[in-house]
Amino acid sequence: MPASSSGRRLTVVALVLLALAAPASAAVAAPARSAQTIAVDAAHSWTWPVLGRVVEPYRQPAHDYAAGHRGIDIEAATATVVAPADGVVLFAGVVVDRPVLTIDHGDGLVSTLEPLASALTPGTHVRAGEVVGTLSSGGHAAPETLHLGARRDGVYINPLLLLGGVPRAVLLPCC
Repeated sequence: MPASSSGRRLTVVALVLLALAAPASAAVAAPARSAQTIAVDAAHSWTWPVLGRVVEPYRQPAHDYAAGHRGIDIEAATATVVAPADGVVLFAGVVVDRPVLTIDHGDGLVSTLEPLASALTPGTHVRAGEVVGTLSSGGHAAPETLHLGARRDGVYINPLLLLGGVPRAVLLPCC
């Protein structure tokens, strides 16, 4: 294979790895807003809604209607789910085939927890770490996993930005 073809392949692999590992704010926000976005994220610190490991990471879609994974799936060590931050319940009910709870945290930040069985009703105030429900079943997430979605001003972002950051991208050789 010619050196130029190998170089192009390495460049494409590197770009794909960067795109997969890039924070959602980098993919969504314009460059002029990047510094502001980081400052806003640093001001918000969420607690993990369940203890466990991330089994399905956030994947930024190429555009609003493209395939992607607009949140993270956490393999839950317990069935008890807590609020990631102070807020007000916006929605509690079933969407398609799964129970969902949506919380408005102010400053344009909204979290979605699913599948989550909850007795809370819209308008209920919750505190960070307060029990909001129990893990249920249904939806796209694997059994015994909680899907946590986050939106800022209606745009999906990587919840890891609010839970302690996104790991640095590491480029690996392709060959």
